[in-house]
Parts: sequence; C-alpha cells; structure tokens
Amino acid sequence: MNAMSMICMAKLIYRKEIKMKSLLLLVLSFVFTTSIIAQDNIPTEPKKNISDAVYFQDYVSFASEKPGLSRVDIFIQVPYKNVKFVKSNQGFTAKYSITASVFDSSGSKMIVEKTWNETINVMDYNLTITKENYNLSKRSFDLLPGNYKIKTVMTDKDSKQEAVGENNFVLKSYDKNISLSDLLLISKADSANIKSGIVPNISRNYPSSKNRIKFYLEVYLKDSIEIKNNFEYSVLNSEQQVIHTEKEDRKLSYGTNKILVTLKEFPFDLGVYTLVVTAKDSTGASITTNKAFYSHWKGLPSIIKDIDKAISQIVYIATPDEIEIMEDGENLQEKTKRFLDFWKKKDPSPNNDENEIFDEYFRRIAYCDENFSNYLEGWRSDRGMVYTILGVPNNVDRHPFEYDSKPYEVWEYYDLNRSFIFVDQTGFGDYRLITPLSGDLYRYRY
Repeated sequence: MNAMSMICMAKLIYRKEIKMKSLLLLVLSFVFTTSIIAQDNIPTEPKKNISDAVYFQDYVSFASEKPGLSRVDIFIQVPYKNVKFVKSNQGFTAKYSITASVFDSSGSKMIVEKTWNETINVMDYNLTITKENYNLSKRSFDLLPGNYKIKTVMTDKDSKQEAVGENNFVLKSYDKNISLSDLLLISKADSANIKSGIVPNISRNYPSSKNRIKFYLEVYLKDSIEIKNNFEYSVLNSEQQVIHTEKEDRKLSYGTNKILVTLKEFPFDLGVYTLVVTAKDSTGASITTNKAFYSHWKGLPSIIKDIDKAISQIVYIATPDEIEIMEDGENLQEKTKRFLDFWKKKDPSPNNDENEIFDEYFRRIAYCDENFSNYLEGWRSDRGMVYTILGVPNNVDRHPFEYDSKPYEVWEYYDLNRSFIFVDQTGFGDYRLITPLSGDLYRYRY
C-alpha cells in the first residue's frame, strides 16, 4: 500500500470515529482540498552545528562627542572555525564581510548602514580549527537616543554562506547631570591603558567561577564639581536573586570617567546571570545599568543552559536507565560529566570537535520549541516527539479549516512509507497524534 492510500484510509477511519455524515463528502473534500490547498512543507533547515554561534555580537551604548546624539558600538566576534580558510601566500586566508544596518523600532525604515571587509591570515592550519581563536571587529554609529532594531549579516567570501543576527536595542540619553553607559564585558584589559587595552568578551560567557567577572563602563558628569559616589556591583541569577554583591566609593570628575572593574571570585554554576551596577550619591539618589551574561563549561555546548532540563530532553534517544544515571549525579559537575559521556558514545566522528548527532538532536528540540509550543513545551508535544525522533517530514498536508471535522495535519515520511495524523481536538493548536508511533519507529533517526 502506498503512502497516499494510507493517508486516505487514515482519514476515512478518523472521519468515521468522529461520526461524519457522508463518506462521499469526505472523498470529495479530500480531492478538492488537496487540489486547492498547497502542500505545506516544513522547511528543511541546514544541518549546521548549533553547539556554538556562527558569530557573536554585542551592542553597547556610550555618550557621543556629537551634541544631542549618543553612540552605539557594534562588536562582531567571528570564531576562526566558522569561516573558510584557503591556501594563500600568507599561509591560510579567510575573508568575510559584515553589514550592520540600523532600523527604526518597527524595522520598516533603515536609518543607516555600514559594510566592511575582514581578512584573517594564519601560517598554521591548526589555528583555523581551534575554538579559542577568533577575529574581532567594531563599528560605531552616532544616533538620536531611542529604540532601534539592528541587523547584522556576515558573508563568507569563499563559501558564500551567510549568517544573520537581529535584535532590538535601546540607545540611552546622556543629558542628566550624571549618567552611566552600558556595560562592556571584557576578557582581559591593561589597567594602565584602559580603553585601548581592553579585549571585549562579546560571547558573554564565563566558563567557571575561576574566570573572574571583568567589565568596563563610563560615567559622565556634567557638573564641574568633583563628587564621590557609592558604587554597588551585584550579580543576580535567573530567578533574579542576588548571589553576589560588592561595594566601593569612587570619586568622579567632570566629563568622562572610565571605570574598569574586576569582581572578586565567587561561586556560580551553569546558567544565565545579570550583572547590575548601581551608583548612589550622598542624597541616596541612584542610577543603574545592567548586562546579562552566562556560564557554560568547557566541553559543554553553549546551547545547554540548564543541565537538568537537557537531561530530561534526551528522552527520545536515551533509555530510562541512562537518564536515571545522569539524574543521580551527586552535583551539577557530575551530572554534566555523565551527560557528556553519554553523547561521546554516540559521536559518529570522535576525531573532530563536532558531534553531529548531538547537533542535530538539539536542533530538532529547538525547532520544536519554536514551532510547536502550546500548553506544553514544543519538544514535549506529539508533533515535537515525532519531529525529534524522525526528523523533518517529506511533506505536511495541513487542514486547519475543515467545516465537517476538527483541524488536522498529515505528516508523510516517504522513505518509511508511513504517515502520521495529528488532530487539534480542542481548537487551540493542541495537536494530538492519532496514528501510533511504536516499535522500530520509536527510535531516534539521524
């Protein structure tokens, strides 16, 4: 029996179960619907490595030297391993371009755009494939304070591949007597030459608590009288609980005060955090600025922010006993080690840095969360289960407006000669699988 016949039979059975009035109406409906409604394919996303970003970007607001304007610095950090190197007279060379476009808050009107080219030359090819090496570039825009949408595009000159980043951004106003710039997280800095000696941490990652949090900011004082302010530096976890605080008094002078801070070492685990800087004057008045950062450990892909959740998400590829072993780890470090050991055993190419099965599995999880979330997280839904286990269907036939039945979808996998029907029983996008997924089909397919 071919796939189309199976779909027809499944539809007939389903319609009978929900007491359709006319079999002829069903057949005619199927014929005309499939003729009128285009076959809606789930887009096949490129199987790219999602363990790390193609490039990192950060936008930082500072005061501008131009009256009435503020300045946004756009930093782009491109890992060597994510661009194509070719043999050249300089050893090995990679070339790419960056386009940074600033739009109004709606994204409909472009305000300004800059494009620039970057070239990387290395003598040793091994330097091109290590995760630690990267190229950093920066461009600045002087704009009116306000809300903007910023889009960046990286284009590899040799592979012709593109990567796109887009974010909303608030450019601050610095017209008060005292103002704080945005925070710029840094990897290292020369305290004797604060601004030019800074190496920004654009990825915002601190792999462990031994990597002390460093950051740079500017404080602008319009009053010509020197003042003393109390500065408080706090770190909040994802639940907005303060886990670390430091305080100090600083004298501020007229104009721009450049401040470089290195926090004391303090314990923090895998997760997302917020750094908050508060400046208070003698009257108790305060101003604040903040920056999000995260921590993921070496060897653990950056897509994993919560190890407990990541362990629960591998239910479609791991056995209950394997999951239990990971969950029984005595602490976060032991759970992470067991999680990584599980994936190392499944790595089809252990001699390189990538684990293609891991990348594809969590790409599917991310896609499901983005497209199938409703009452449940997308990966937990029936469609999420099928998509994660079997991958992208060859064809999806959607029927959202059938007058004589509830909304349903038919997913076809040609190579399996199988179709799966999902019915929205509630009318609120809660699609449930009515054809079984069992036996050999309930096995992760890479």
